[in-house]
Amino acid sequence: MKLSVRGEYALRALLVLTLHYGENVVHIQTISAEQRIPKKFLSQILNDLKTLGAVESRRGARGGYRLARPPERITLASIVRHVEGAMAPVSCVSEHFYKRCTCPDEALCPIRDVMKQAREAVVKVMESLTLADLRDRARRLGNPAAGAMDFAI
Repeated sequence: MKLSVRGEYALRALLVLTLHYGENVVHIQTISAEQRIPKKFLSQILNDLKTLGAVESRRGARGGYRLARPPERITLASIVRHVEGAMAPVSCVSEHFYKRCTCPDEALCPIRDVMKQAREAVVKVMESLTLADLRDRARRLGNPAAGAMDFAI
């Protein structure tokens, strides 16, 4: 699995919203400035995350975004799958986005077998971690819970 820029920006934006969970909405300009994400691209990402049910928004001068659910209930796997699609290194081992292998015999392919093992390891980690875990890691690493957060995930 390789995380695209869109996937990374989605996680970084959600981290900001997680750090502000329980507060009022966070202005898109704040997220954009703190994480150096182009505002137009960020707007598209946040609207996409609304369809996942991870984010909700309020319009107007006092508008912005916030998490739609507690951060403990949003897994990194759900976010990555929604934004990126398959978490598999090759499509023939994906459980959600399976595509037939091009190898002669799928059942006997050692490459597929290894890639399946790699996918299972990634999925296990991503399904076990939530936005709350990401927030806790950010705090342990010394990143402030508010204000400018100049770091990459």
